[in-house]
Amino acid sequence: MKIDEILKAASVIPVLEIGALEHAAPLARVLAAGGLRVIEATLRTAVAVDAVKAMKDAEPDLVIGMGTILSAEDIEKSGPCQPDFLVTPGATRSLFRALNEYGIPSLPGVASASEAMIAADAGFTAQKFFPAEPAGGIAYLKALKGPLPKITFCPTGSISADIAPDYLALQNVACVGGSWIASKDMIADEKWDLIEANARLAAEMKQEA
Repeated sequence: MKIDEILKAASVIPVLEIGALEHAAPLARVLAAGGLRVIEATLRTAVAVDAVKAMKDAEPDLVIGMGTILSAEDIEKSGPCQPDFLVTPGATRSLFRALNEYGIPSLPGVASASEAMIAADAGFTAQKFFPAEPAGGIAYLKALKGPLPKITFCPTGSISADIAPDYLALQNVACVGGSWIASKDMIADEKWDLIEANARLAAEMKQEA
């Protein structure tokens, strides 16, 4: 799948920090049961790569990305789990080169008009707007629509369930990212019923947008 197709298949992409490998499979199952198709696991824990492998084994139809990619070394590190896409919080020119070289669908992070233009110049017209709320939120994205009409965003960062639909209503927003669906503590405490309910709520937001 191309990155545009991945974003189109998403609604709210849960941003996951998985600290224990045994949580990966049940987490994948409840997210899929809730109706989500696209998820992101962050490369912030020692088990992240193995966790993505386990999630893919548990729910092969899930589209799973690896987030918090900071360098070419991180791309290589994530390689064994064969992520469907990569997500970065920001990007340097060397990281743009590496993303293009490896050829995995990617969502580089930007926080300003200049950064969005640099990313587009590097070939990335689908971008992660991060950190969304601190960087200007809905008002900023509305302002970017006129001068940058060909760029599509996935805002992520301090977006709650209450305001996610407002982001999804924007013409230049394909989907949003959110940790509220399955926070680190929810996963650690194995609150699978709550996570499935949150996933269902997120999936319904796409239908209403």
